[in-house]
Amino acid sequence: MGSLWTLPLVSLPLCFFFFLQRDSIGACPGETFPTVDPRTEEVLADVAKADVEDINRAVKAARKAFDHGPWPRMTAYERSKILLKYADLLEKHNDELATLDSLDSGKLYSQSQGVEIPHFVTRLFRYYAGWADKIHGKTLPADGPHQVLTFHEPIGVVGQIIPWNFPMVMFAWKVAPALACGNTIVLKTAEQTPLSACLAAKLAVEAGLPPGVLNVVSGFGETAGAAISSHMDIDKVAFTGSTETGKLVMQAAARSNLKPVTLELGGKSPFIIMPDADIDQAVELSHFALFFNQGQCCCAGSRTFVHESIYDEYIEKAKARALKRVVGDPFKSGVEQGPQVDKAQFEKILSYIDVGRHEGANLVTGGTRIGNKGYYIQPTIFSDVKDDMAISRDEIFGPVQAVTKFRTVQEAIERANNTTYGLAAGVFTKDIDTANTFSRALRVGSVWINCYDVFDAAIPFGGYKMSGQGREKGEYVLHNYTQVKAVVTPLRNPAWL
Repeated sequence: MGSLWTLPLVSLPLCFFFFLQRDSIGACPGETFPTVDPRTEEVLADVAKADVEDINRAVKAARKAFDHGPWPRMTAYERSKILLKYADLLEKHNDELATLDSLDSGKLYSQSQGVEIPHFVTRLFRYYAGWADKIHGKTLPADGPHQVLTFHEPIGVVGQIIPWNFPMVMFAWKVAPALACGNTIVLKTAEQTPLSACLAAKLAVEAGLPPGVLNVVSGFGETAGAAISSHMDIDKVAFTGSTETGKLVMQAAARSNLKPVTLELGGKSPFIIMPDADIDQAVELSHFALFFNQGQCCCAGSRTFVHESIYDEYIEKAKARALKRVVGDPFKSGVEQGPQVDKAQFEKILSYIDVGRHEGANLVTGGTRIGNKGYYIQPTIFSDVKDDMAISRDEIFGPVQAVTKFRTVQEAIERANNTTYGLAAGVFTKDIDTANTFSRALRVGSVWINCYDVFDAAIPFGGYKMSGQGREKGEYVLHNYTQVKAVVTPLRNPAWL
């Protein structure tokens, strides 16, 4: 098995969408694009490239499935059983899905295989299978002789656009709740990481999802993504990605049919270390908060605020930890960091490192590529970072940690909030009052106290400010995929009269 991971995955074009007809799975003719192995910079596969007409075909299939098909009309219990069967198939193919994600994105295979697919994909489908028959309305009191009911109905055809940093996790975050609510879907994969969603779509057929319910499309944002965002027959769009692209998605949705939009966007999250912290634990946790997934995480703790009393000690220990970090092939045991996802992201990160040097930040360690093949970058730490520097303001999305010092709690709060983003924050302290103060004062969607990147199917995730709108996961996400209908009926002989 290990030797196969070094070979090209396939040599033939993959189909750019699945209409979930058992006789329609296969290669589609037309234009293709390559998906590249970031370890070797070699082509893994040629993938069919969807254009506007292809999006129209996918939407037509989803529209037919919603307006006339069985999925929104079957009992919620029946939908739940299909989602549970789907989860069983995802579990059965855990290692294949993990391999595809690691090949496509460069993420650690141990992370994909042991954590992401079992806990954040399969588990999520089972969680929302449990929700399917618990989505219901209410009976409301009225001032007059009327019976008032509310129905929580599926919103319709949903367009979903997912990013490349967590391909299958984002697939599950989007698809599972939308299906549980009875919607049909057109989902566009990231052009850098299309492979695992193709297998996931095939497994959905095997699970018994009716034709047209889930349509998976591979293509580019400026064509396929734009067509989804502006399509008049799509009732709702959900997007995860950069803030800049999120703005374009919202504009396109507004210009078309004013469809509702949920956005999970960028971040520049603070990680705040108080003077009472165990310094060794703080170093390890802040290291994880930034360098996890090659730094390619929207909620990465990329702005590290350290109290001035422990700042120098922290810098020395953080440098030592970064120098110990093992960078290499993500399929090899003991490796902590794989390559960046593609050449464009690789070059963007290196350019920000150059900007950090030129703006006067102190390069503590790292700062260059590793080797001459593959998109590997040294774990990089800057100290003496000022709040107005680009490496402190902008989302780099790579293994670049910006460390700065602070004096007081109030200063840390004000500087942590002084950003256009508001996705997450970490606070490391032994004092419960300090923890409570930060948890209330920080304007972010998630606050992790003495931990970081703790996710669960039931925990909502999303941002304040330009980090997005709406929430993923938990019960909260169900509001994204349902609409409320009020039904009022007069009571001719009220029981209470």
